[in-house]
Amino acid sequence: MTKEEYVLTTKWLGRTLTIKTGKLAKQADAAVTVQYGDTVVLATVVESCQEREGIDFFPLMVDFEERLYAAGIIKGSRWVKREGRPSDESVLTGRMIDRAIRPLFLAESRKEIQVIITVLSVDQENDHDIVSLIAASAALSVSGVTWSGPISGIRVGRINNKFVFNPTYEEQVQSDLDLIVAGTDKKIIMIEARANEVEEADMLKAILAGQAELQPSIELIKKLSDTVKTANKKKRLKTNKLISADELKVEKEKEKIFSQATNWLKENIKPILFDRTYYTKGERKAAVKAIEEGLDKYLFDQGIDRDWREQAIESLVSPMVEAEVTQAVLNEQKRVDGRGLDEIRPLFSEAGILPRNHGSGLFSRGETQIMSIVTLGSPGMEQTLEGLEGMSTKRFMHHYNFPPYCVGETKPIRSPGRREIGHGALAEKALLPVIPNKEDFPYTIRVVSETLSSNGSSSMGATCASCLALMDAGVPIKKAVAGIAMGLASDKDMSRWQILTDIQDLEDGVGGMDFKISGTRDGLTTIQLDTKTNGLTKDIIKKTLTQGRIALNQILDVMAKAIDKPRPDLSPYAPRIISFKIEPSKIREVIGAGGKIINGIIDEYNVSIDIEDDGLVVVCGTDEDKSRQAVDYIKNLVREFTVGEIFAGQVTRLMDFGVFVGLTPGREGMVHVSELAPYHIGKPQDFLKVGDKVTVRVKEIDDQGRVNLTMKGLAENKHLWEEEKGKSEMRPYGGSRFSPRNGAGNNGPGRGRFNNNRDRNRY
Repeated sequence: MTKEEYVLTTKWLGRTLTIKTGKLAKQADAAVTVQYGDTVVLATVVESCQEREGIDFFPLMVDFEERLYAAGIIKGSRWVKREGRPSDESVLTGRMIDRAIRPLFLAESRKEIQVIITVLSVDQENDHDIVSLIAASAALSVSGVTWSGPISGIRVGRINNKFVFNPTYEEQVQSDLDLIVAGTDKKIIMIEARANEVEEADMLKAILAGQAELQPSIELIKKLSDTVKTANKKKRLKTNKLISADELKVEKEKEKIFSQATNWLKENIKPILFDRTYYTKGERKAAVKAIEEGLDKYLFDQGIDRDWREQAIESLVSPMVEAEVTQAVLNEQKRVDGRGLDEIRPLFSEAGILPRNHGSGLFSRGETQIMSIVTLGSPGMEQTLEGLEGMSTKRFMHHYNFPPYCVGETKPIRSPGRREIGHGALAEKALLPVIPNKEDFPYTIRVVSETLSSNGSSSMGATCASCLALMDAGVPIKKAVAGIAMGLASDKDMSRWQILTDIQDLEDGVGGMDFKISGTRDGLTTIQLDTKTNGLTKDIIKKTLTQGRIALNQILDVMAKAIDKPRPDLSPYAPRIISFKIEPSKIREVIGAGGKIINGIIDEYNVSIDIEDDGLVVVCGTDEDKSRQAVDYIKNLVREFTVGEIFAGQVTRLMDFGVFVGLTPGREGMVHVSELAPYHIGKPQDFLKVGDKVTVRVKEIDDQGRVNLTMKGLAENKHLWEEEKGKSEMRPYGGSRFSPRNGAGNNGPGRGRFNNNRDRNRY
């Protein structure tokens, strides 16, 4: 350990948590490695020296970098071995960390801050997302940037109704709850949850239990921060500069103008915003525009030039409008659109709005409108995932699109960004607990949500619309799922607060929150919380869950009027899947040499075929009749024949010693010449020809699995024997074709049935 290196450890939930700084990435403002088990994460922080001009937001960047070497994996692609664009999982982890740390920065700052988290090692036991959150908090705590941390994070599971903290991967599989809680030792800042219909009361207990277990990790970060007392001295020095007389004059001028503008806004925002009820987003935007224009005119009349007027409008109008909206809620329980605090905007649901899709749904809540479309595919259409946990597959996918027209804007359409990925994943998590398992419904399911209009929680609208579409498609989901976004109006010191149901535009400001919840009538399936406060208390969370439950039930009632259960039949345009089991040892018979047999079936019947190692065969096709024919073909390929079975078949081959008859597709049996008729036939060619239809009975299955047949004793063959066709006289014993002498007959060595298996082995 070098002189500048600091290492601190503590026992946390039965495992060692270690934080190190001072050794790696020394040109960053802060660099910290956190180890939990054998999972190791590096977090770095860099703050720019100058403020970024021309922006009206705090420029925080959080980048989460997965490195496959952390798990000892080389990328599976044959041509590309380097990590490419971030996986959806890494994007979601980065968003989760961003939502946890962002509320504790100064929102007024315009200095760019970048937090980069790199996973260096994973032990396949301790999940790296929690370690990454702790690493980001630790790095910020020693970086010297203005940040009101530290915080920590924890994962909470529930197995057999008992909470498990930071469960291993194996324990997560057994859990009916996957909850991440981030916060200080007193308040909760971020929640991310996926649950199997967990009741609100139990969810609250899990959240509070998780927060209670954060203390050891927070104390370790505080100890690190106190230990590294001289951290980032250089950073502080380079940001301090002397202010010239001219710059001081400009600052005083700005202060005077902003004071005039603030006084005008205090007098005029409330009358303009609340002189009438603004029912639409357009009306509210027009009201804000009127405030901006009024301020501009006032400052113009005061002789203020254009640049100062624009700065005042840009800096003051939006935050003061949001503050007035908050105060109206706190003081008068009044919302800009006239709703009660627990009132949802008008709801609308419709299923089956498109003619040829496998399933579709439309959901509106106020001006938020989402259309979701379901597409069903064969099991082979599953998505293959490659990440730090190795290779896996995914059969249910939800994708979310947010085109610019949905908010009345014009901009280039790019590939899905972090917001689209995050919203799509949230709705997917909400619906996953009700999706039928593969054994009951073997389809691959893809849902796409198109945001047609957005004003408040389009992700929760996507959850509702997708549920409608799944039921319209005939997917046997267990229950309907709905989602709602809950908000908060609060004073800066949180002494007063009110919960808002179904927030929109102006209501998502400072002192607020976006608390999204999804669930069935029986329990919650997801939670996602981010807040613009310094954290939420137990009472706020409890009231939110209680008020949110009322909203969920109201939405579910409206959805049920459109469609209350999955349709009994799939769309006629959806593929049909038929699944059945065969003996695993028979798989090779279906596939054939080089895939010849299975590819032939696929081409002939226009189907897809998936065969798993345990013998599960899944046939998928859009033509149900052809699919069933393909199924029959496969079943006949692998069927076991029994003595006494009777088949009507065609002669496929003629040999000197007998004929081969097709029993089922791809399967033959042999009728020895002595079993063709009740009389002696010398040459099979004198009695039958290829293509003749005959009836046969299984006489014997020999020890090599070959099927021996007979035509004797079957009334269906009488017409072949009426004229004693092919009859010949018996030869003397010594001249028999099957003379036992030397195992050969008159046709030469090796032609006897029992001495040459070359032809017999061909069936």
